[in-house]
Amino acid sequence: MISAPQNVPIQKCLPFVKWAGGKRQLLGELENRLPTGWNTYFEPFVGGGALLTRLGSRGTLSQAVIADLNGELINLYRIVQQDPFSLIAALENEVLQNNEGSFRACKERFNAIMGDPTYAVERAALLVYLNKHGFNGLWRVNRKGFFNVPFGSYKKLSIPPQESILDFSSLLQRVKVLNTDFETAVKSAKRGDFVYFDPPYHPLTKTANFTDYNALGFPFSEQERLAGLFRKLTKKGVYAMLSNSKVPAIEMLYDGFFIETVTAKRFINCNGERRSGIQEVIVTNYRYD
Repeated sequence: MISAPQNVPIQKCLPFVKWAGGKRQLLGELENRLPTGWNTYFEPFVGGGALLTRLGSRGTLSQAVIADLNGELINLYRIVQQDPFSLIAALENEVLQNNEGSFRACKERFNAIMGDPTYAVERAALLVYLNKHGFNGLWRVNRKGFFNVPFGSYKKLSIPPQESILDFSSLLQRVKVLNTDFETAVKSAKRGDFVYFDPPYHPLTKTANFTDYNALGFPFSEQERLAGLFRKLTKKGVYAMLSNSKVPAIEMLYDGFFIETVTAKRFINCNGERRSGIQEVIVTNYRYD
């Protein structure tokens, strides 16, 4: 019998970056389907960390492993974890303004220093700024790997408050942060652990293109590899939950597991009428109450 993790309450914590495909609007559905207890929590496609922060706020996160292939996102999380006050200071830079000229200049600077460990704090601050002021919070890169999201034209400057960053830093003290592939991220998962997969969703149509996990995208072959990993974890006794598009190809990949349909909004669609009523699936390899 697996016991519930020890309650380790922290102050209420919320994601401080918005991420395309983030799960804030699905949190209730995900919470309803959590295992009754687990040991280590794994989130290999962490994005904005909506479920991670919810579990932390509930006091049900004793230890965790998060990962993403996006090196800039992971750099941000590591700075928040290890040096939050430097990030707070960098976000006070007067260069960060809510206008297109400032946005373009910051994007150019970000692309110039991307991946350079010498500028780790500056990169983290620029990512937060670009995320908050770019179109719909998208992360998109061109074939050269450069960030190329346009200005979002929001009404006011949006910089996370100091408290939000410090709360997230407190949460991350019990979290291992990895910049790695999803399969490598869960290599240490064992019986009684819990993994939540939130991969780039399989496109609903052939023209849908918001699956840019990295410069190479996330083709269907990766969905197949992920489904194979889901089955391997099941054989090991690891609790696994996954969310994805409700399309026949995905449902076939997870045939034999518990698949439920939920309705959610997708805010990355430029057509407002298409942002509501989208059906998605939540897959689990266990029964839940």
